[in-house]
Amino acid sequence: MEFVASLDSKQPSGPIEQRWDKHRFEMKLVNPANRRRYTVIVVGSGLAGGAAAATLGEQGYNVKCFCYQDSPRRAHSIAAQGGINAAKNYRNDGDSIYRLFYDTVKGGDFRARESNVYRLAQVSVNIIDQCVAQGVPFAREYGGYLDNRSFGGAQVSRTFYARGQTGQQLLLGAYQALERQIAAGSVKMFSRTEMLDLVVVDGRARGIITRDMVTGKIERHVADAVVLATGGYGNVFYLSTNAKGCNTTAIWRAHRKGAFFGNPCFTQIHPTCIPVTGDHQSKLTLMSESLRNDGRIWVPKKKGDSRPASQIPEGERDYYLEERYPSFGNLVPRDVASRNAKHVCDQGRGVGSSGLGVYLDFADSIKRLGKPKIVERYGNLFDMYAQITGEDPYETPMRIYPAIHYTMGGLWVDYNLMSTIPGLFVAGEANFSDHGANRLGASALMQGLADGYFVLPYTIANFLAQIKPGGLDTSDAAFAQAEAEVAGRTQKLLKLKGEHTVDSFHRELGKIMWDECGMARNEAGLRKALKRIPELRSEFWENVRVPGEGGELNQELEKAGRVADFLELGELMCMDALTRAESCGGHFREESQTEDGEALRDDENCAFVSAWAFTGNLSKPELHKEPLEFEYVKPSQRSYK
Repeated sequence: MEFVASLDSKQPSGPIEQRWDKHRFEMKLVNPANRRRYTVIVVGSGLAGGAAAATLGEQGYNVKCFCYQDSPRRAHSIAAQGGINAAKNYRNDGDSIYRLFYDTVKGGDFRARESNVYRLAQVSVNIIDQCVAQGVPFAREYGGYLDNRSFGGAQVSRTFYARGQTGQQLLLGAYQALERQIAAGSVKMFSRTEMLDLVVVDGRARGIITRDMVTGKIERHVADAVVLATGGYGNVFYLSTNAKGCNTTAIWRAHRKGAFFGNPCFTQIHPTCIPVTGDHQSKLTLMSESLRNDGRIWVPKKKGDSRPASQIPEGERDYYLEERYPSFGNLVPRDVASRNAKHVCDQGRGVGSSGLGVYLDFADSIKRLGKPKIVERYGNLFDMYAQITGEDPYETPMRIYPAIHYTMGGLWVDYNLMSTIPGLFVAGEANFSDHGANRLGASALMQGLADGYFVLPYTIANFLAQIKPGGLDTSDAAFAQAEAEVAGRTQKLLKLKGEHTVDSFHRELGKIMWDECGMARNEAGLRKALKRIPELRSEFWENVRVPGEGGELNQELEKAGRVADFLELGELMCMDALTRAESCGGHFREESQTEDGEALRDDENCAFVSAWAFTGNLSKPELHKEPLEFEYVKPSQRSYK
C-alpha cells in the first residue's frame, strides 16, 4: 500500500444519497477472526472516542483508550445541554435527511463538503435508535413517542433531548458500552494519562507517547492505527464555555508531525452564555440554545437605559431578532444571533453593569404555558443560572452574551476521517469535516456519535485490511526519539523559574485572540496579533514559572505544556483568518459586509478548505487549499428574514 500525503478528499462519486452506501460496499473488510491481531489506539473517551472504542472493541479489535480525566464520564461531552439532531421527522413537519443536509450546509455558510454533510444527516437517524436501545432517557410526549424541539437555523423540530442534560445522558450510554468492552478485555482503559506526542514510522502513524498524570511516568504505546477524538481548542481564547482541561495538545503534536490543520480560524461563537463578571473568571458558562425556543431576546430601545427589566415598558423594548429576522426570530443560527447581540451592545444598549449583555426573557412563556411546563423543559438550566448569578430567571430575565464555544477547525481529514498521515484518524470536534464556518445547534453530539458508532468502524477496517498487523514494537528508534523529545520538553518547562504564572500568559493570549480574531476581525488587528503572539511566546519560554517536579501530580506542568501549544496555534489561527478576506459564519471581517451590516462571503476566492502544513518554522506554515464544490446546495447570500 502506497502512502502519500495529499489533499485527496476521497469523496465517492454518484448521486449524493447513494455515496455512503456505495462507499461502504466498496471498502475492504477485516475477517472477524483476524481482528484480534490488530491494535487500535483511541485518544479521548467522549462521545466520539468512547463510541469508537466501544464499537471497535465489540467488533473484536484490541483497543487502547486514553483520557486525561479520572473517568470517561468526565469527558466534556457531558456539558452539552440542549439536544441532538436527527432527521426522523417525528413531528411530520417537513423534515427529511435532505433538509437536515441542506440546513447544515447553509448554516455552515457553504464552507463544508457536501458528501460529508449528507452522510452525517443520513446516519443521524440511526444514532437515535442506537441510543434508545442503550437506555438513553430522551424526553417523550404523552403517548410515549420521543419528543422533539427546534433549534437555531431550522424551521422544523428535529432535536431530541433529555431535559438540559442531553450530553450527559448520551455520554453515559457510550460509557456503558465502553465499560462492557473493558470488562470483556477487548478495550484497555488508561485514565489520567495524557498524550504528548504522535509516533510516525515510515510515514505512518504507529503509536503515541504519554505521561501518567499521577506518577509522571512517560510511556510508549504502539498500534496499527491511531484515532484522535480529543475535542476542540476553544480554550486558546482563555475564556470559553469549555472545561478548563480542554486543550489542543494531541492534535497540535500530530500537526507538527505532518498532519495538516484545517480551517483553524473557524470557531463557534455561542450567543447564550452568562456574561463575564470580571477578571477573576477562568471560564464561562453556557446556557443552552434550547432556551431560545421559549425565551425572547431584547434590549432597551434607549441607549444607556439602566433601569431594571421590570421597569422598562413593553413599548420601550427592542426585540431585535424578531424585528430583523421575522421568519426565524429568536431561532436564527448562532452566528447571526451572536453578531446582533454584539451590535446592540456596541450601540450602548447592552444590559448589566458591564453593558455586555442582552435579556433572555421567559415572562411570556411562563404566562402562556405556566411555570411547571418551563420547569419541566429547562428546570436544571434555570437552577444553574440562579446558582451562578444569584438571580431568579423565573422572576427576572436571564442576561446572556456571546462567547467562544466550539471549534469547527481541526485536523484535516478525508471522507474516511483519515488525516494526511496514513493511519491517523480524527473524529468529532478534533477534525474539521462537517460544519463549515458555523455549527448549527445540537449538531456536535450528532457528529461525535456518527463518527464513533457509524463511520470509523468501516473506514478503519478498510485501512487495516490493506496492511499487515504488528511488525513493530516500542523499541523502534522512532519511539525512542519521540520519548526523548517529550522528556526534553518536560524538563525544559520544569527548569523555567521566571516571574509570571502560566495563567497570566494564557489570559493575555486569550485577550489578543478575542479582540483581534474573535467575533469581529480586520486586517490591521490580525497583523497586530501576528506581531504580538510570537513576542508573547518568547516571553513565555523566558519568564514563565513552572513549580513542582515531573515525577508527580503536577497540574501547573500540565497547563504549561498546553498553553505552550496554544501560543503556537494562536499564531496559525490569525494567519488563517488573514488569508480569508471574507465574512463567513461567525467570523465577521469588517472589510466585508453588506450595506445593512450582514456578513458578506467571497465565494469566488474563498470557497475552499484551508489546510496548513507545519514546515518547522511557526511563522511560515505552508497553505494547501481543498476547493469546495457545491452540486446540490448552491451558495447564496444567507437570509433568515
